[in-house]
Amino acid sequence: MVALDGPSGTGKTTVARKLAAKLSAGYLDTGAMYRVVTLAVLRAGVDPADAERVAEVARSIELNIGTSPERPSVALGDEDVAAEIRGPEVTLAVSPVSAVPAVRELLVAEQRRIIAEVVDAQGGIVVEGRDIGTVVTPDSPLKVFLTASSDVRAKRRSAQDSAAGRESTVDDAKASVERRDKLDSTRTASPLRKAEDAVPVDTSELNIDQVIVALAELASQRGLLSECPVEVTR
Repeated sequence: MVALDGPSGTGKTTVARKLAAKLSAGYLDTGAMYRVVTLAVLRAGVDPADAERVAEVARSIELNIGTSPERPSVALGDEDVAAEIRGPEVTLAVSPVSAVPAVRELLVAEQRRIIAEVVDAQGGIVVEGRDIGTVVTPDSPLKVFLTASSDVRAKRRSAQDSAAGRESTVDDAKASVERRDKLDSTRTASPLRKAEDAVPVDTSELNIDQVIVALAELASQRGLLSECPVEVTR
């Protein structure tokens, strides 16, 4: 079990998927789960700040998420929503939805169930999010907290949006990541923070391959490589 936390724009998703593949482990994007709930909230016409109604929506939906690092999937019921949950409307609303305690309680329970199932089936999993090492799996043998400067994260996020066909500027992306940082770090339920025993890794001056090498070395030091010898397609 590798817990990978950090704010947006640090490269968590790419790093987590590549590390999971390298370890022949499963992969779980917990942020995508909150985005699916947010999408459902918006489609239902519910105010993201209305905690009671947001919780009702969260309890009513069928959320399906794949754990293959090569082919991760995200579905609301039978509908593939992987692209839609990355849109600006969901991005703007995901922080208040994620801050609802009932939503976090529901999704954390589901995340723990998925983690246990994948570890039992494959021997290991890499999980990315904002409260993995502090709340979801505080006993994880390897916790990593990825960081990067807001300027670097803004450039990465803008490039990512542009590549996906979404309009974006570096200034807008910087405002977005800084806003999300403030909301996520100050919320009452499971705020974004580094676990005391997490290893900080600043990715500002590192490329993806360099980050993967560093994390694989950490995994090896913790004896995790030998625990994930077989790759299983889910």
